[in-house]
Formats: sequence, C-alpha cells, structure tokens
Amino acid sequence: MVKVPKLKMDSYQPLRDVIFETLRKAIVSGDIKPGERLMEVSLAEQMGVSRTPVREAIRRLEAEGLVTMIPRKGTHVSELSVKDIMDVLEVRTVLDKLATDLAAKRIQPAQLKNLETVHKQYISCVEKDNMEGAIKKDVEFHDIIYSASGNPRLVAVAASLREHIYRFRVIYMSDNLIAENVLNEHEEILEALREAQNNVASNLAEKHIRNQMETIIKTVTEDSH
Repeated sequence: MVKVPKLKMDSYQPLRDVIFETLRKAIVSGDIKPGERLMEVSLAEQMGVSRTPVREAIRRLEAEGLVTMIPRKGTHVSELSVKDIMDVLEVRTVLDKLATDLAAKRIQPAQLKNLETVHKQYISCVEKDNMEGAIKKDVEFHDIIYSASGNPRLVAVAASLREHIYRFRVIYMSDNLIAENVLNEHEEILEALREAQNNVASNLAEKHIRNQMETIIKTVTEDSH
C-alpha cells in the first residue's frame, strides 16, 4: 500500500490544494514510485479526509502527466519511459544552453556571488553524502543562472518543466560518484560565467544536460529489465 506523508495544513490553502501538493511532492521526490497504484479510499483514510478532494488532486496529477488513469485497472504513478526522458531533456538542453549563454553576458556581481555560495553549499552536501540536499542545491544553482539570463519568459518556460526535471534529478543523482561529476561540471560552468565566456559556458551547459540524459536513460532501461 502506498504510504503518503502527513498533511501539512495551511490555513491559506484549500484542502484540495494541500492534498495535491503533498501527493505531487511524494511522486516527484520518488517517495511514491513509478507504477505504484493510487487508491482513493486508502489515500483518504491515511490523510483523514474525504474522497472528494483526493479525487480532485488525482485528476490534477493526471493533467500534469504524473499519474495515469486506466479503465478497470485504476490509477498508477506514471512510468518514466525513454521517450519521456528524451522529450523533456531535449527541450531542457536547448533552454539551459540559451540561459547560460545569456547569463554569461548579463550576470550581475551579486548573482555571481550567490551562485558561488550555492556551489559551496552543494559541495558540503556531497561531502556529507546528503543527496537530498545536493539535489536542492543543484536546483538552486540552475535557477540562479536562469534568473541571471535576464529573460523572464525563458524562466517561465523552464518552470513549466520543473516537476519532470526534479523526478529526473532524483534518478540521476542517486549516488555520490554522479553527484561529484555534477560538481565538476558546475565548477566548469561557474568558471566560464566568471570569465564571461558565453560560448564556452553555453556549450558546457549543453554537455551537462546531455550527460544527465544518457545516465538517466541507462538507469531507467536497466531498472526495467
């Protein structure tokens, strides 16, 4: 049976939104695995709520592509196919390359300092074998670069892929060795941004995402056998 985290009630949010965000976070973080079945009655009982807001949350998760509803078979967390991975990361490769190119030209001293701080925090997480913390710092690192691009539309487009990308990050950064590879790639990108070498920085960003794509596809393919 799927185990869901305890609801964190927020007086500013409707119950259906709290349930939706709780389930989405559990799926994206990998706490609820691909292929696991989501049963309204069981989820409602665990959360101490009625079935209606759970049903609404599941429909929203389906709209985001995080769950799949199959007639007579029920609702399951969507599996990660090779095509899903390629579709999302092909788009992410182009976006990251552009964002990094623009950031190398436009990044402000305060943003660069912030990027260096987050990079040091990432290193600390890796040294402590704190993969959850490392993933969060990886997200922050790239968010700063997007912000430094100075293009809000680009930031908005990238944000639409956030949940899918986070699921991939959880798979990709599954051990310390890969986290160290990410560290080295971040260091190269950071140095290119310091030197305002936009062509170098954008090419490194492209390589960074392509390395992720190859590793994630390999991991998912091996897990399916």
